[in-house]
Amino acid sequence: VQLVESGGGLVQPGGSLRLSCAASGRIFSIGSMGWYRQAPGKQRELVATVTSDGSFNYADSVKGRFTISRDNAKNLVVLQMNSLKPEDTAVYYCNVDGMVAVGLNSGGPYWGQGTQVTVSS
Repeated sequence: VQLVESGGGLVQPGGSLRLSCAASGRIFSIGSMGWYRQAPGKQRELVATVTSDGSFNYADSVKGRFTISRDNAKNLVVLQMNSLKPEDTAVYYCNVDGMVAVGLNSGGPYWGQGTQVTVSS
């Protein structure tokens, strides 16, 4: 099973970016999909998650600006980030947990390789 991330980059304050993460492999189900981030010198923190039954969890710092969505048929999770601020600058990591797939001994959590988001003028 692989987690392939796309999106990220450099954007000015107030701008938008879209992150995508697709889980590939012989996957039967995924319990939770989401995004975490880690800024330099800081611990990794939750950004947003969504469960297979549609329950959402957002960090207070991103509520009203970020929107997470998932496509269960494609094992895809998307993070739409609007009104970006310099403090959103970090490496963003895709996360999946509760995964049932061929060849897996554990349901997770599993992490993507990370994608850099930089918000700067």
